[in-house]
Amino acid sequence: MLTPQEKQQIKVQIDALQKDIKELKSTLNQIDEQKEKVFADRKTLGRQIATSIKEIKQLRHERDSLTAEVKTAKEERAKLAAVIKEKIDAFKKIHGEKKQAEPKNGVRESPGKLRQEIERMEYKIETEGLSFDKEQKLMKIINAMKKRLKEAEALSGAYGEARELSREIDKLKNAADEFHAKIQEKAKVSQEKHEKLMEISKKVDEWKKQEEEMNKQIEAKKKEIDEKCPPLDEKIKQYSELKLKIGEEVKEEKLRTVEQKKKKLSELQQEVQEKLRKGEKLTTQDLLIMQSIDE
Repeated sequence: MLTPQEKQQIKVQIDALQKDIKELKSTLNQIDEQKEKVFADRKTLGRQIATSIKEIKQLRHERDSLTAEVKTAKEERAKLAAVIKEKIDAFKKIHGEKKQAEPKNGVRESPGKLRQEIERMEYKIETEGLSFDKEQKLMKIINAMKKRLKEAEALSGAYGEARELSREIDKLKNAADEFHAKIQEKAKVSQEKHEKLMEISKKVDEWKKQEEEMNKQIEAKKKEIDEKCPPLDEKIKQYSELKLKIGEEVKEEKLRTVEQKKKKLSELQQEVQEKLRKGEKLTTQDLLIMQSIDE
């Protein structure tokens, strides 16, 4: 049986433990809420990182495709440039030959007119009865004109070939300019995608550092919870033991009170029975006691 002082001491301990348990639970709840908030923030950041990484992969694929197209276009442009160079070299050669074939007086003869004149002279020889001397003189003139015709035809061919080469060169240059514009445009878009890719990659690196910091915070909160749980469990255990102890004492007190009441009631019952034996008058209280005997 506990003394009143012991009971009072236990009640004080129970009150103190209740306060400590409440404070510890409140602290643990706060830590857990902080941990969950960081966890939720990390989850949101993780989704953001995943989305950005997907975007980076797409941008890298597009950039690499454009880079490959630029490379192919450059190769095609290089082939075209080689053809242009060949045509220009050929044009220069023909132009040189043309200069050499041009008459010194600078006057170009018409191959058509020369042919007509030669045909006229030949026809004259065939149809007119010329003397031997006149025919020989005319043949010399015809041979000279044939030589001039050959030179005129060569010069005319050179001019025609030069014009054709010039047209081809212009056409090829236009095609090369189109390739160049295509290369410039694709290279520009490729560079823009690369810059955007690098910008997002930089952000992802920063977010990953934040994510790592969040992981450290979560682990720190978990460790803090693990450190505070054993003291809480110990206080709850102490609280339960004291409550049990004080509860058993209360139970014993109740039992003692019941026994005392039973003993007192038994004494009263004996007194009422003694009155009955003596024939004394019973009071209302006595009648109630008699009723308890029957029960």
